[in-house]
Amino acid sequence: SYDCLRDDPFEHDWPSLPQLPGIHYSMNEQCRFDFGLGYMMCTAFRTFDPCKQLWCSHPENPYFCKTKKGPPLDGTMCAPGKHCFKGHCIWLTPDILKQDGHWGAWSKFGSCSRTCGTGVKYRTRQCDNPHPANGGRTCVGPSYEFQLCNTQECPKDFEDFREEQCRQWDPYFEYQNTKHHWLPYEHVDAKERCHLYCESKETGDVVYMKRMVHDGTRCSYKDAYSICVRGDCLKVGCDRVIGSTKQEDKCGVCGGDNSHCKVVKRTFSRIPKKQGYVKMFEIPAGARHLLIQETDATTHHLAIKNRETGKFILSEDNYVPDSKVFIDMGVEWEYRNDDDRETVQTMGPLRHGIIILVIPHGGAKISLTYKYMIHEDSLNVDNNNVLEEDSLSYEWALKKWSQCSKPCGGGYQFTKYGCRRKADHKMVHRSYCELIQKPKPIRRVCNLQECSQPIWVTGEWEPCSKSCGKTGYQVRSVRCIQPLHDNTNRSVHTKYCNNDRPEGRRPCNRELCPAQWRIGPWSQCSVSCGNGTQDRPVLCRTRDNVIGLCKDSKPESVRICRLPPCPRNVSDPSKKTYMIQWLSRPDPDYPIQKISSKDHCQGDKSMFCRMEVLSRYCSIPGYHKLCCKSCNMYSNLTEDGNATSANLNKNNVIEEELLTTLSPPVGVPTTQSATSPPLPSKTQAPPSNATEEHPEINAVDVPYKVDGLDNEVPQHNIITRRRPYERTRNQRIQELIAEKMKRETLRKIN
Repeated sequence: SYDCLRDDPFEHDWPSLPQLPGIHYSMNEQCRFDFGLGYMMCTAFRTFDPCKQLWCSHPENPYFCKTKKGPPLDGTMCAPGKHCFKGHCIWLTPDILKQDGHWGAWSKFGSCSRTCGTGVKYRTRQCDNPHPANGGRTCVGPSYEFQLCNTQECPKDFEDFREEQCRQWDPYFEYQNTKHHWLPYEHVDAKERCHLYCESKETGDVVYMKRMVHDGTRCSYKDAYSICVRGDCLKVGCDRVIGSTKQEDKCGVCGGDNSHCKVVKRTFSRIPKKQGYVKMFEIPAGARHLLIQETDATTHHLAIKNRETGKFILSEDNYVPDSKVFIDMGVEWEYRNDDDRETVQTMGPLRHGIIILVIPHGGAKISLTYKYMIHEDSLNVDNNNVLEEDSLSYEWALKKWSQCSKPCGGGYQFTKYGCRRKADHKMVHRSYCELIQKPKPIRRVCNLQECSQPIWVTGEWEPCSKSCGKTGYQVRSVRCIQPLHDNTNRSVHTKYCNNDRPEGRRPCNRELCPAQWRIGPWSQCSVSCGNGTQDRPVLCRTRDNVIGLCKDSKPESVRICRLPPCPRNVSDPSKKTYMIQWLSRPDPDYPIQKISSKDHCQGDKSMFCRMEVLSRYCSIPGYHKLCCKSCNMYSNLTEDGNATSANLNKNNVIEEELLTTLSPPVGVPTTQSATSPPLPSKTQAPPSNATEEHPEINAVDVPYKVDGLDNEVPQHNIITRRRPYERTRNQRIQELIAEKMKRETLRKIN
């Protein structure tokens, strides 16, 4: 915090600065201040007015003069009897010096603002001894003082001072082009209560009169002593001392303890026998904290009249108002009508006695309850048979000791008091003792034994949140407990336990959950002829598709697939090298069952799958899985008959030529049997024109079927027709193919 910001700049013990500091410093000294040791006023040239600028030089170079372009200090001697002042060399006179102002003598106190009921008188002083001049400081402190005067109470027939100020405007002030009867109004904002607000008796409108209330007017009807002074509320105690905090007790004794207060209560009932006002009872002057209310809701209405003046305070001319707050008889009243149950209350004190009446409507019984407080000297038991409850019949008695503030190490406990009836020493509600001063609590020390060191206490582990898997955990309670001397414990903050906090959470049942094997469809055979393999996905998963623990043996994920043997070229491999493509034809004995992975295709996984030239690799299972979408599209195009008849004829021609040189594959008949249908007219085709320059016609079309495995339904594999491609020009590949064909030929011969 910056406490220096709260310092009063006008109250300090600093020494006052000289009005003309140059009086204490010559021009030579000021040159040394500006340029250093040895410098003095320049004498190489004479200036017309040395107070315009201060020129300085050093004795070692007296003709080299320098300046900071500033004049000498005010008060510097510039000539015999003359001094510099604001850049001029002049004779000093008192009228040009700065002069602080000082207060003159106080005037006498003026007249009091009121003749009774606490007024204010003032005295003033002027800042003219002397007046501030030439930038001098003005006077510090208030220019006026006031004192309270005529603090005695006004006569009973004297009216409310605020009410009197509002009434003065009745014949003059027009509001909304109409004159009104103006009543006093207390603003809800405490800062506005020293400004004059008045309420219209006719309309209830509240109007600001654009002026402050007279000095001495009470700030609030809830405070009988604080008054307004020049628009501000001045706190005054009940001892009539400004700034005093002394207050009245509940029955008006300044600084009292309610010991002289009496509570008067009664319920009064009557059955109306005639029309007009029915008198119920009277409340004496001096009553405070008055409460009048109907016992039951009725159609009757309350009326209140000032006993001294005969003026109605409430329900004048048989007029029943709505719930409201109003001011009358110098006090604030609150009237409420809640579902035909009326209530009137005021803090008081009542300057005059009042009469409570009822305006009957119907023959229902009238039942009123009233309660008020009054000083015992003002109590007058008259013919109304007022019932009184003596507060001295009750007393405050020790009820119990409070709980000790500390469980160990020395604490405190205090007495707790309850209200007790003296007659039978029975504890009653504390409201019966509200007028009796409550004794001060007694304090005593307790729990002086030393405190033991707090320890960690853990509870039992709760069941695991999961029975299996990777997310199970269990928890337990961990508390810092301090043992007490009475074999009990209390929980304290964890910072008081010295050791490391025990574990409150740990993993559990972190093992795989029971699962089942999930099997996918078999893939296509890995080869287009001969023996190959097929695979399928086999996963151990739970119902939530999470890896689990399968107790059964894992089903096979790979199996052998047998296709017709691949054809062999028995011609001299040294002469020609051919790339042979096997094409399938449907077998009428076995309906075609397409094996496709379209149902499981998730789309191509590479942008190169769209290249048509790579479609030849679709028969490879790995490539087909990578480019399933494109391969399925090319397969559909082939199955829909995109192959033209010209290509078929061309292949037939080549087939006839090759049949004369190549041995037929195993399982494919070389001659027509009696039961097999005749072959197409391929044998009648003209000789083939296949050459090395036209390898695209070096193909053969031979029907075959897949030999099924044991205990399986026979099925056909459709191998899509490949596009013709050129013979490889790689010499090493040609040598390997020739060597393989040679070995096959030798094996066949043997």
